Amino acid sequence: MFDRAILHMDLDSFFVSVERLRRPDLQGRPVIIGGHGARAVVASCSYEARMYGVRSAMPVSRARQRCPQAVVLAGDLQAYSFFSRWVCRIIKEEAPLYERASIDEFYLDLSGMDRYIGCWKWASALRRRIQEETGLPLSMGLAANKLVAKVATGEAKPHGALMIEPGRERFFLAPLAIEKIPGIGCKTAEKLHHLGVKRVAQLAAYPLEELEALFGKHGLSIWRKARGLGSSTLEPHSERKSISSEHTFDVDVADRGILHRELTRLVGKLGYLLRKKGMLASSLALKFRYADFTTLSHQQKIPYTARDELLLAYARGLFERHYKACRPLRLVGCRLAGLLRASEPLQLFDDQQREMKLLSGLDEIRDKFGRHAVRRASELGLSS
Repeated sequence: MFDRAILHMDLDSFFVSVERLRRPDLQGRPVIIGGHGARAVVASCSYEARMYGVRSAMPVSRARQRCPQAVVLAGDLQAYSFFSRWVCRIIKEEAPLYERASIDEFYLDLSGMDRYIGCWKWASALRRRIQEETGLPLSMGLAANKLVAKVATGEAKPHGALMIEPGRERFFLAPLAIEKIPGIGCKTAEKLHHLGVKRVAQLAAYPLEELEALFGKHGLSIWRKARGLGSSTLEPHSERKSISSEHTFDVDVADRGILHRELTRLVGKLGYLLRKKGMLASSLALKFRYADFTTLSHQQKIPYTARDELLLAYARGLFERHYKACRPLRLVGCRLAGLLRASEPLQLFDDQQREMKLLSGLDEIRDKFGRHAVRRASELGLSS
């Protein structure tokens, strides 16, 4: 029986699975999501493509060389967001406490459920419901903490399930390659390999003092993980999480040019804050306070994003639909909600890659010299 029971659920090859629901002819065929441009990279790929050595973040050109028969698709974030929300709604209806870790993975706290229905039985029933209602395959892992549950899910893929009983964490992890531990990237793994450490059991037995000397605090972190020690605390998901910014004018403003410039500034500020927090937003709202103090808010769902260009496009569209022409505004505000921790593949689509690299560079300048060091020309009235 579990004292603490954490379930990790991960939608298998999520982007590919959604595309196959929309195009059944893709079943069983190698599929690559990532676009067709010269600089496009792989955002996701099917297990059939992985058999040829195709991996996420690989240039699409190289992936095509390895698997020339693959179907290459640009990806549709709006469709992926729709299915992610669908799965989230089902989990919300069933789970006592859950955390949405990314667009395609979730943690659920099932502690105490063994006294009633049984954690594994309950988790299996939830998995069946999700698969039957959405058509999406998913894998899951059940363990005493988030770390081991996530690794168990990885070992169960594709389309599998694995339970690690309490007290068996180190035994389960011991034979695995160190790269299977979350937080051990290529550089850390390379350094550990030079030390002769290739398996988790070797890492767990390595002197902690030496790991801390080599890696600092990260050394303690990976040593604890190798011993199956991890957090069982979830960050409860809430669609109410949001960030917002607003501006009160010195005098009431009806000039659309001034209003557009202020809206551009507010959206740019919030986009920067999103990226700093490593988050994506799925809802955008505008707030208007007119001269007579009438205050109205207008909101719409948007595809998960942290891109200034996309956020600004939706903000301007919402503004044009709802702003009462020639009616002076005392205040204008913008709020981004439905926040979700960013998942790396979302940043890899062909139509986003160049802008995200540019934004990353601009954010570094803002970090060093202040948020106002870089601004759009439209904020300064230099372009429409």
